Amino acid sequence: MGASPSAATGCCNCSTCFVVTLTALAVPIETALYELLGVSPTATEDEIKKAYRKKAREHHPNPDDPEAGQRFQEMAAAYEILSSVETREAYDRYGMDGMSGGGAGGGFGPGMDPADIFAELFGQTNFGFDFGGPGSRGPRRTKGQDSNIPYEVTLEDLYNGKTVKMNMEKEIVCGACKGSGAKGSAKPKQCVKCEGKGWTMVTTAMGGSRLGTHRAMCTECEGRGEKLREKDRCKKCKGNKTVKEKTRQEIYIERGMADRQRIVLAGAGDEEPGIPPGDVIFTLKTKPHESFERSGADLLTTVHITLSEALLGFSRILLTHLDGRGVHVTSPKGKIIKPGDSIILRGEGMPHYKTPDHKGNLYVMLEIDMPEESWLKTIDPQALEAILPPKKAEMEPKPAVVDEVPFEASDIADVRETPFPAGSNFFDHPSGFQFGEGDEGDWEDDEDDEDGEPECRPQ
Repeated sequence: MGASPSAATGCCNCSTCFVVTLTALAVPIETALYELLGVSPTATEDEIKKAYRKKAREHHPNPDDPEAGQRFQEMAAAYEILSSVETREAYDRYGMDGMSGGGAGGGFGPGMDPADIFAELFGQTNFGFDFGGPGSRGPRRTKGQDSNIPYEVTLEDLYNGKTVKMNMEKEIVCGACKGSGAKGSAKPKQCVKCEGKGWTMVTTAMGGSRLGTHRAMCTECEGRGEKLREKDRCKKCKGNKTVKEKTRQEIYIERGMADRQRIVLAGAGDEEPGIPPGDVIFTLKTKPHESFERSGADLLTTVHITLSEALLGFSRILLTHLDGRGVHVTSPKGKIIKPGDSIILRGEGMPHYKTPDHKGNLYVMLEIDMPEESWLKTIDPQALEAILPPKKAEMEPKPAVVDEVPFEASDIADVRETPFPAGSNFFDHPSGFQFGEGDEGDWEDDEDDEDGEPECRPQ
């Protein structure tokens, strides 16, 4: 006689159907990757793909947010695991242990390091995931952490070059314990709290009545999985494996270096046991200059001339350069300089990096200073009017209606505070001149330079 189907489930209650029912009701033992993508453990392949695309747009690596790249990589790794039927099934059944052979029926073979497996799958490190398991203590690094130090420089420093010596403090491997952190032959003991795994399971609320579990670094052993007893710790480094040491570093700021350019002192960073030390990276930050502006290898400055010089010419030292030289310029005879005119002094710009004998150009904006009103009292106005060009004639033909309006001086800054429905060039200079106009490739903008990486200069 056949078994009758269950009224509640429609199942015949045979052993085969019973196994199928248990499999369908299985709940993932770990949901951290689902939480990273913001989806339910029961999400379909399309839902996971859409969630990943949305998260990737939100957390795409941003130079202004050092943690954005880490979050982006973690989500990419989570998607790689959950988008594959095999790896998702292993993760649902065994958690991250399923990625390293820790769970029954899954894994990649005994004795393999999970970090190596992840690198083989994705071509890089494990993005900061703690895979756990014996012998695994988080991401495997090939060298110590780099030290990034911003360093302010003047335009004069970048024009002339400069050698800088500074006192610094770095971590070095403890000489007493050779980086073990232990006294004599003492060995660390397995952490009691995490049982040597380096992590513990943490349950968090996902909204409503849903709960999710994920791994968190063990606070007792700081993720190492083992811990030295107080009495077994090295007296010099107190079990930290490294001690601080004062050093003196020297960097050379080469002529023509750029803002945000990096000077790398390879291997001068903090030391850690078992891996090469990191680098010390100085990032140059240029201070604003009161007289000059820089754009690549070119410079821009403004020089004031008198009305007499504008009409009759000049021959004098126009400016003092960044190296202290006076720059003498003589204008051509018969040349009248108009408001907004500019001149170019070729070869007087910034030195080219690595070829400092070659320089860019210096653009000089000429601003005409009109004489003070008191000057009119010292001359004969009629004689001046006789030698100056004639005044403009009255408008012809005259408008039908003409109103007399009082003359009143104003400050253009007051007008700028009031919104006008005019074009973007409403307050542009009358000549329409813009520094670098017509050759945008020669000019750089700090805010727009997101595609290229600043050049590193190892020393």
